[in-house]
Amino acid sequence: MAARPLSLKARALQWLAQREHSRVELRRKLLRLARQRAAEAAETGEEDPPAGAEAEAEAVLDWLAAHHYLSEARFVESRVNARASRYGNLRIRQELGQHGASLDPVAAEQLKESELARARAVWARKYGGDPAGTAVERARQTRFLAGRGFSSEVIRRIVRTGAAEPDGPL
Repeated sequence: MAARPLSLKARALQWLAQREHSRVELRRKLLRLARQRAAEAAETGEEDPPAGAEAEAEAVLDWLAAHHYLSEARFVESRVNARASRYGNLRIRQELGQHGASLDPVAAEQLKESELARARAVWARKYGGDPAGTAVERARQTRFLAGRGFSSEVIRRIVRTGAAEPDGPL
């Protein structure tokens, strides 16, 4: 006899035990799983396919949020902590937006204050801390930092002065 698949709630708890998820991301995963199970049930004819995959997924999400297993604030905090050392504010905001989340004003201000230092550290790891000597090299460094999501003002300061300029207000 085959093992019975985990319920949607058990599967969601399993995903959340691995890492924090946003509500949007977890909803997408649960809907995909519920629809896949409904299609398999309809194919085999073993049982009636469950009606309302969306309603079932929303009920699971509501239960998870009510019991503090699912938290947007924890998701944002974990995503920012994981990304801040390698990416700029623009990239972090874009990633959070894809997950239907956003930074609170305090976290946004902290990221803004630390962006120059973070960009300088990323740049120094990649380019060794010496300012670019040619226009081609400056363009290469600018593209690299822009791809990492740093603001144009921060990029300009770093590419122009390198590690020589102390961290100051923008």
